[in-house]
Amino acid sequence: MADIIPFKGILYDVTKVQMEDVLAPPYDIITPEYREALYMQSPYNIVRIDFGKEESSDNEARNKYTRAREYLDAWMKEGVFIRSEKPSFYAYEMSYRINSIRKRLLGFLGLVKLEELGKGSVYPHECTHSKPKQDRLNLMRSCNAHTSPIFSLYKTTNGRIANILAKVSMAKPYIEATDISGDVHRIWQIDDEEEIEHIKHELKDKSVFIADGHHQYETAFELYRERSSPEMSASAKPYDHVLMFLSNMLDEGLTILPTHRLLKTIPEDMDSILARYFEIETVAGDFDIRKILSGKRLAFGFFRRGSTSWQILTYRDANVSEIDHHLREIDVIILHELVLKMISDTAEIGYEMDVRRALDRVNNREFSAAFFLNPTRVEDVEKAALSFVRMPPKSTYFYPKLLTGLVINKW
Repeated sequence: MADIIPFKGILYDVTKVQMEDVLAPPYDIITPEYREALYMQSPYNIVRIDFGKEESSDNEARNKYTRAREYLDAWMKEGVFIRSEKPSFYAYEMSYRINSIRKRLLGFLGLVKLEELGKGSVYPHECTHSKPKQDRLNLMRSCNAHTSPIFSLYKTTNGRIANILAKVSMAKPYIEATDISGDVHRIWQIDDEEEIEHIKHELKDKSVFIADGHHQYETAFELYRERSSPEMSASAKPYDHVLMFLSNMLDEGLTILPTHRLLKTIPEDMDSILARYFEIETVAGDFDIRKILSGKRLAFGFFRRGSTSWQILTYRDANVSEIDHHLREIDVIILHELVLKMISDTAEIGYEMDVRRALDRVNNREFSAAFFLNPTRVEDVEKAALSFVRMPPKSTYFYPKLLTGLVINKW
């Protein structure tokens, strides 16, 4: 069973800072130029801790990780950061617009007990890369803190948690901030002991599925392993839980966006490779690929450089050994296992979320061709996770992104 507990979170004192000036998006989507802008916004912007700049004079004794610890300690002493007096969960609402539709996602921040992925109640669904994991490990070692939450999902039809969150969110939020995309983020503290017990009870027999932040979880688990010893008591291991945002996967406010694949080169026999598994339909003139693909199951768009048309590829459910039968309904697995693994080294695959920009990058000769996908369904995330299958990198893009700096867990 998943062990989910409240904690004494560290939050900005909203009387001392403007929240829009001090929060930041996740570090892995911050460009060097945007990081510089965040530095300029405020001397207390969380990016200085979570994704600080490297300096030419850095060495083992002084570097961006030691500076992160210094910022964290100093801001707490100055009262810019304050720690909650009681163990709490923190309701987190994101109000946003996507494809002209207004949506609202309401979940909560809490601590989840670390365990080896796939061997307990916490399930991954996506592959990770080593470089960001090393960066996050260095930051956790230095700060003794989780500075940004992992986006995770649970599944329940009980409704008690939803009722608690809905009730809490009727009050004035402690934090309300608008991000650079115009999405509104709000935080409320839940410190009522009865409400906390209701939340814990509803989730005690539920699985947790990592939506976004696999590398952060694996890094936190690595830190837990390196610092633990058998003779240590449970109370002496405050780093054995990790900060997560938890949302019900049945919530209609969840949005997953697709990430399209770009190929540096394609083989001469590309048509015969595609014809082996797909029915092919040519679309001329109309390049509203997202709209045309929307609602089609097991279908992809394919465009190659110099063409005035594109193709819809519809998978024929062939009895192929490359894919387990219960995973043949997951688009991104079909594409990677049957096509991309065969024709391209992973280093030659690029990624792009915007259809128009993907087309431009092909036509501008940066890439030779592009595959366009529909969004991965949340039920496919659950299916892959419970089947112990890791989807390819960038199979899912959960939107909107959680802001960094809303609540910090420091042990």
